[in-house]
Amino acid sequence: MTKSTRKQRLSVYLDPAVMNRLVDHAARRDQSRSLIAEAAIESFLSPDAAERQEAAITKRLDQFDRRMTRLERDLGISVEMFAVFVRFWLATTPALPEPVAKAAHAKAAERYGAFVTALGRRLAKGPKLRQEIAEDVLAQEE
Repeated sequence: MTKSTRKQRLSVYLDPAVMNRLVDHAARRDQSRSLIAEAAIESFLSPDAAERQEAAITKRLDQFDRRMTRLERDLGISVEMFAVFVRFWLATTPALPEPVAKAAHAKAAERYGAFVTALGRRLAKGPKLRQEIAEDVLAQEE
């Protein structure tokens, strides 16, 4: 069989969304849709396509691994910070006498309710503490 030097025609049906992406990509690259489609098909059929796909997946997995490592570190810092705070609070807060303790418990329940409400609002829409810390550090550097 001899290899033809002339390109052969292929008709394909594309989903409208895929076609729109092809048209947009070709326009951005100032290339024909046929050239883009041919390059994509060649890449897909290439023997090293699986290796390139594996490399891309490996890169993404490495990114996830780094993110998970940072999350574990941040969580460890948060747990330690909370433990130090609780230990300090327990060591420095004296026990209340019985008559005052009931009023203090009622006030604590009220404050806790306000705290939970404020926390819920902040988690729903407010900036995160780590963002505020970064902003504070930048403001101090200026």
